[in-house]
Amino acid sequence: MNDLERYFNENKGRLIHKWMHFFDAYDRHFARYRGKEVVVLEIGVFHGGSMQMWKSYFGDKAVIHGVDVNPRCKELEEDRVRIHIGSQSDRAFLRRLRAELPPIDIIIDDGGHTMDQQIITFEELYGAVKPDGVYLCEDLHTSYWLQYGGGHKRPGTFIEYAKDFIDRLNAWHSEERSLQVDAFTRSTASVHFYDSIVVLEKHPREAPVVRMSGTPSFDMPEPRAKGVMKRIRLGSLRAWNMLLRAFGLPSVIWGR
Repeated sequence: MNDLERYFNENKGRLIHKWMHFFDAYDRHFARYRGKEVVVLEIGVFHGGSMQMWKSYFGDKAVIHGVDVNPRCKELEEDRVRIHIGSQSDRAFLRRLRAELPPIDIIIDDGGHTMDQQIITFEELYGAVKPDGVYLCEDLHTSYWLQYGGGHKRPGTFIEYAKDFIDRLNAWHSEERSLQVDAFTRSTASVHFYDSIVVLEKHPREAPVVRMSGTPSFDMPEPRAKGVMKRIRLGSLRAWNMLLRAFGLPSVIWGR
């Protein structure tokens, strides 16, 4: 049991509402910030219990910001806890918030859980996360719940939206105009999917480089096709696969 789960189980303070399997993911991605000067932003204040939990977990140097649409949440401010009132589906509000806050180490989206809210919040605030920061969106099970506009492989859900992160992370290797390197590719080191959670860890990236080192352990076999014949064969293979790809069909792979 990690310290976050222990805090939750022993909590006698303000109400906290969390899925129990979330605590391992939190600790895995947040532990490196403990005891440091960290800025945390959580979307969704609820009764303020998680604000106190983060404050305890990260330590005396942490500043916790919360966002909620309920004006009464402003009453929950305390030392090193700041509450901002507004809707996470309001792009203008999020842009004002971003301008007001210092660069953010960790963003936790535990807000309204609707598809638009999760997508809009990511689009407006991911860029506010520090170059080595973490963005976590939770309660993604709503992408499968009808009352939230969800459904398995239903267009417009946050789960379907987040699947695109995988392609964008690998865009350096794309040969197609439909997938190009962008700011996300250059700033995101990894994407982690858990039950109901996606975590993005940022780090500045350049085009990946492949190298070899050491000496061969045995002779490499001669290629079956050499020179002009090899170029013709590879060109033909490429042409066939471009055609098959255009029709969404499986590729053809020949021996080297």
